Amino acid sequence: MKRIIAAVLVLVLTACTLCACGTTEKKDLLESIKEKGKITVAMEGNWAPWTYEDESGKLVGFETEVATAVAEKLGVEAEFVTGEWDGLLAGVQGGKYDIMANGVGYTEERAEAYRFSDFYAFNRTALVVRSDNEDIKSLEDLKGKTTCNSANSTYQLLAESYGATVKDIETLDGTIAELKAGRVDATLNAEVSINDYMKEQPDANIKIVAFDKDVEKVGMIMPIGDHSAALQQAVNKALAELKEEGTLSNISVKYFGMDITKV
Repeated sequence: MKRIIAAVLVLVLTACTLCACGTTEKKDLLESIKEKGKITVAMEGNWAPWTYEDESGKLVGFETEVATAVAEKLGVEAEFVTGEWDGLLAGVQGGKYDIMANGVGYTEERAEAYRFSDFYAFNRTALVVRSDNEDIKSLEDLKGKTTCNSANSTYQLLAESYGATVKDIETLDGTIAELKAGRVDATLNAEVSINDYMKEQPDANIKIVAFDKDVEKVGMIMPIGDHSAALQQAVNKALAELKEEGTLSNISVKYFGMDITKV
């Protein structure tokens, strides 16, 4: 009888151990951020005027200032990490970064993989070609053509939906260089980014020929799961306060020359 009881106890203890191992809960993300006193913010850092380095090498831009303001509302410091688009997305998904602020447009597929904050910027997508190109005048004209954009960006997905082949280029400067050299036929990108580029490079020999009918809704993304629910609520509260105070509008006008924080 003692052997039977002992065997039963071993089975129960083993089952409890396995159960505990299989149900390890992630620590609440907002609580962890406040304990550290900082929030890790992922961004490319090479996409003016959203996020880029100024002449002194300091990281600036619309997203940089918005993320800094949100961090201040949370009572912590913003710690920025820059990298390539795909790596940043994977880093957020894997919990390496707390949040990503990089003009991230909402899609249903992304909403299944990440938590989105409330939208705080609204952006039109521009179709850009060389100034001497008369063949492409609408998105429908992209069928059979070649474009370039960051891999897995909303711009890549949009171009492919119209039948284009997309070449993976990580930076806006690299994208425009490909276009100007005639190695691609067109590119899709944020209207405000293209306008900023043409303002800085008036002899760039490119032009906007059309816009996507849909307005892209931009939000910050964070890891999905119960552990990030409180962070999402806190970020949304911060964004609402910044909007009410006029801070978001002021930052937008500073970098874009227009207010893109309203539809």
